[in-house]
Amino acid sequence: MGMNPNNRPQDKFPYLQSVSWRLTISLGVLAILAIVALVLNSQGYFFSNNAQAETTTGANPGPLSARSEASKSTAPEMQAAALPDIVDAIEAGQVEELVVIGDQLVATTANGASLSAKKESTISALETLRLLGVSDRALADLSITVEEERPQPNSMNTWLIMGALVLVGVLVLRAVRNRQGQGSIGPGNIGRSNPRVMSSAAGKKDKEEIFEQPEVTFDDVAGADQAKLELQEVIEFLKEPQKFTRLGARVPSGVLMAGAPGTGKTLLAKAVAGEAGVPFFSISGSEFVEMFVGVGASRVRDLFKRARKHAPAVIFIDEIDAVGRRRGASVGNGNDEREQTLNQILVEMDGFGTSTTVIVMASTNRPDILDPALTRPGRFDRKIIIDRPDVSAREAILAVHTKGKPLAADIVLADLAKLTPGFVGADLANLVNEAAILAARRNLNLIGQPEFQDAMERIVAGPERQGKIISDYERKVVAYHEAGHAVVMHYLEHSDPVHKVSIVSRGMALGYTMPLPESDKYLRSREAFEDEIVGLLGGRAAEEIIFKRITTGAANDLERATKLARAMVTRYGFSPTLGLRTFGEEQGNPYLGALGEIRDYSEHVAQVIDHEIREILETAYHRAKNIILQQKNSLEGLADALLEYETIDRPQFEALMA
Repeated sequence: MGMNPNNRPQDKFPYLQSVSWRLTISLGVLAILAIVALVLNSQGYFFSNNAQAETTTGANPGPLSARSEASKSTAPEMQAAALPDIVDAIEAGQVEELVVIGDQLVATTANGASLSAKKESTISALETLRLLGVSDRALADLSITVEEERPQPNSMNTWLIMGALVLVGVLVLRAVRNRQGQGSIGPGNIGRSNPRVMSSAAGKKDKEEIFEQPEVTFDDVAGADQAKLELQEVIEFLKEPQKFTRLGARVPSGVLMAGAPGTGKTLLAKAVAGEAGVPFFSISGSEFVEMFVGVGASRVRDLFKRARKHAPAVIFIDEIDAVGRRRGASVGNGNDEREQTLNQILVEMDGFGTSTTVIVMASTNRPDILDPALTRPGRFDRKIIIDRPDVSAREAILAVHTKGKPLAADIVLADLAKLTPGFVGADLANLVNEAAILAARRNLNLIGQPEFQDAMERIVAGPERQGKIISDYERKVVAYHEAGHAVVMHYLEHSDPVHKVSIVSRGMALGYTMPLPESDKYLRSREAFEDEIVGLLGGRAAEEIIFKRITTGAANDLERATKLARAMVTRYGFSPTLGLRTFGEEQGNPYLGALGEIRDYSEHVAQVIDHEIREILETAYHRAKNIILQQKNSLEGLADALLEYETIDRPQFEALMA
């Protein structure tokens, strides 16, 4: 009968592995303490060794020569005496041996008595005897022995050292146990995953996790109605798997959610587990990647094993592109830790059958760089795109985040939604929080429209830089620059309406002009691009016409205008000269970013592209200058108003332009 290699004792009794590991650590610490104690003992800290003696004899009274002598087992009674007494005894020939122990002189007389006296520590024993009158002849006949000073054992020091060693050992053992509890040390825990686990079984716990009641449901997710509709059948499968399995249906084993950062991908995954009432295993893709080869694959196996144990369950891998990047794109060889981890994920997801009620959900904002084997049918075979919310979705999201907050009576969420085009759920949550903070700083009881307006400008343009002092001339230049933007945008057909103009410094800008669209736009024409570029160049045109000189204030405007013009030529096919094609790949080498863009056109075509971009910018600049010249009175009136009031809102701006 064969032996099953999988039936190991530690698998049947998992506590054995933990005990053996702790026992190994304990024995190692005790061995270290024993070695330290032996070293200290050899140095004489605990017990003093017999002192070695050095003896000089003979007629030569010069420097002492050393010799070793064993300590005597018995010592006569020692009498305290003065140095002159010992000198007199030496001169009288009554001293048979003189022992020098540090600063102590011990003379042994012929009758066996011992006389002890202390000398000065700054001079040697021979110099001391000569200074006291001992002749060289007496010193030549005298046997002198020099012994090392015996260290006196100190019981207090001994106990302090032993106590310190015990304390260090206890701290080491405690640190090891804490690290073991976190699963970050030890051969039994280094390959274990550490997902954050939530379950509807309140109070249920095992030896590894403590499950908590998930609090997020679809009621807490707004502005993603299409995504919730597609996830509804996943919830039904987790609640009633028999409804699908009896018909042989297979619910997608993996759901990949792709969208811009902050659109609510993680929140949706939590809501699925909360609606179904199943355990939710949440882990980041970067937590699989470690410096040790094989650790990531081991954690993948452990995560899926634990999820199957608590099935039905949801496994959520946040930012899966950290581990699911296309294989073969790395700089090194193809056998690195990340690729092994990805291979293990692919194997585990292939192991799901129709009877397995475990759903793998993942999120990413870079679905284009994921490995094709990961996104094929059978693994992540359902893809949900989460777009930026439109006006109605932003209104619903604001309703969720403002729930329970004291709002002023004049707050209309629909108007706030129109003021925040392009904002995602995270931006709107931040908007509401910033408005509440501003209201608290202003000692208000309600959050009003000014707080929301200031919070929105703080997020878009940066915090207001109060106390920034600029000269009157520069302040006038900034006023005409921003007025130039606003006037040119107002008289363009395809430009968005001007919502606000200000010369108050925010972030890195000395002033700003804020156009806002009337509604969400998903398609843009060539005329809209051209009018936007004209509006961006309106500030530089106003400076040149009014002051007959230009400044660096238009640096950001020129950068944005150039990017738009390049996109018109190379991406959208708006150039009649170059025709209907794109130039260059938008995504280059994933490690080099923009530097890795692949150039798929000739040098001649590159020159044509530069010529087209320059022509678009020059045409737009001439249009901006013509509008400034035609509406010079409106420009001066708006600039004067900005110098006086600093900020002009839309109603005041439209009144000035009338």
